[in-house]
Amino acid sequence: MQRIIFFLGFLLTTASLLAADPYLAKRQAMVKHDIKGRGIRDKRVLEVMGNVPRHLFVDASQRDEAYADHPLPIGEGQTISQPYVVALMTEALKVKPTDRVLEIGTGSGYQAAVLAGLVKEVYSIEIRKPLADMAAGRLPELGYKNVRVKYADGYFGWEEHAPFDAVIITAAVNHIPPPLIKQLKEGGRLMLPLGSTVFYQTLTLVTKKKGGELAVEQMGPVAFVPMTGAAQGRR
Repeated sequence: MQRIIFFLGFLLTTASLLAADPYLAKRQAMVKHDIKGRGIRDKRVLEVMGNVPRHLFVDASQRDEAYADHPLPIGEGQTISQPYVVALMTEALKVKPTDRVLEIGTGSGYQAAVLAGLVKEVYSIEIRKPLADMAAGRLPELGYKNVRVKYADGYFGWEEHAPFDAVIITAAVNHIPPPLIKQLKEGGRLMLPLGSTVFYQTLTLVTKKKGGELAVEQMGPVAFVPMTGAAQGRR
């Protein structure tokens, strides 16, 4: 009898969770198959990817596709990155709960929300005002109080809040922006899609060593939309 009562309680709890979040099962499947199943092992990253409601970072017409492992349009010619790439970039940064992170390219705010569950503070810059305004409203509404969004050209970083423990660029660049290296702490890590801004790039992890020396690790091919603004006229 006790086993039956326990099982019924489990079913009721599961039903309540699904009623509160109808996308819970899809999100759990995404984490299991597309993130953990593809090699992401950091437990904190897996947990936060299972908590952030990606369907609330896309248009209502796209919500049924929100947990498929591919990019989705978010307006302004931009996309929300596929979940696996978000998890891969986040895991590679090896962030700590005390870290302060700079994100270049807020977009929908999804990557910022993922980081917000892992670090102390997230500073995110978006060059397209409609996207910046949308993310600046959406993130606090969803409970992400440790994210600040700024409408500006991310190429120049956010100097008044530097230095940062980590920097992540979510758009393709053909060179490493010097201002972002300058604003990175010694021992800090910079993640970016580096290479052609027209076709494919190489996901690249840059670590700032003692004396400003850079250690560069290539992680594999990706395809991101190009970074606009000052990045387009510099090499």
